[in-house]
Amino acid sequence: MSAANPATVELRRTLRPWLSNLPPYSKALVGVSGGADSLALAIGLKLEAQNFNVDVIPVVVDHGLQENSDVIAKSVVERLKGLGFAEVFSGRTQVTMLDGLEASARRARYQIFNQALDTYGAGVFFLGHTENDQAESVLLGLARGSGTKSLSGMAQVNGAFIRPLLNLSREVTEEVCAENKIEYWSDPHNLNEDFTRVRVRKNILPLMESEIGPGIIKALARSARILREDSQALDALASEFLVGRLVNDLEISELAALPKAIRSRVLRLAIYSAGAPAGSISAEHLEPIEALVTDWHGQGVTSLPGGVKVTRLSGRLSLS
Repeated sequence: MSAANPATVELRRTLRPWLSNLPPYSKALVGVSGGADSLALAIGLKLEAQNFNVDVIPVVVDHGLQENSDVIAKSVVERLKGLGFAEVFSGRTQVTMLDGLEASARRARYQIFNQALDTYGAGVFFLGHTENDQAESVLLGLARGSGTKSLSGMAQVNGAFIRPLLNLSREVTEEVCAENKIEYWSDPHNLNEDFTRVRVRKNILPLMESEIGPGIIKALARSARILREDSQALDALASEFLVGRLVNDLEISELAALPKAIRSRVLRLAIYSAGAPAGSISAEHLEPIEALVTDWHGQGVTSLPGGVKVTRLSGRLSLS
């Protein structure tokens, strides 16, 4: 693998700060599907990690969702070993369909990822999401109408999981593979327009580039970074408000005194604490709860996902 190529050099420069923060002789994991983004990330990590004495171990997941998926997973493992990775962790998962194929597959995939983290005692797990993925996430968030959090896209750091390529385009990762003569796999699901994300990728973003002008992907990704910073600040204020309070029994007058941007976050935190599934509460769900605080005229109990029930009793917001 040659590093004397512009895309590879750019990739290594992007990864360097993340690797430099890791303890020497530690282990770092990287998810590899066999696509251009994850293979480029694995290549860049292998080239750069040797400067920091970090052992990079790829993780390959067979979701079992396509015919011959096991063959594809094995070919990815062999390709990685051919690139010089001495050890590759692989696992087959059972996808339980609960809330759509994409979400269900993601949940199953992360079970394998967390298993690999436990197996190696690793502190970080690198993921290959790019600037393009971030732009797609922003548009999908806009369609959901869930507010700033949805529009802020994917976090660069979420616990052990790190997405170091959110400022790099998919074109760069494909060029890295070309520079290093690595053939990557194209997942048929990435062409299936039954998935909303694929329609955004193939139809909406190209139309926006054509009608609004080039650079829309970078602009959306940049907006996501700015909105995430704003969202994190507001989240912190909401969490601070709840310190020392019973989240299932909140004083209406105290809630009403909060700016709406903070109050909505307080309400989400309280609802999730009461048992609603993470990420299930939309702006539409919040509207009747907000009305219990600011537009009270005798409304009854409001039911929410996860069996959570919210009502107003004696000047307090009660969640059960």
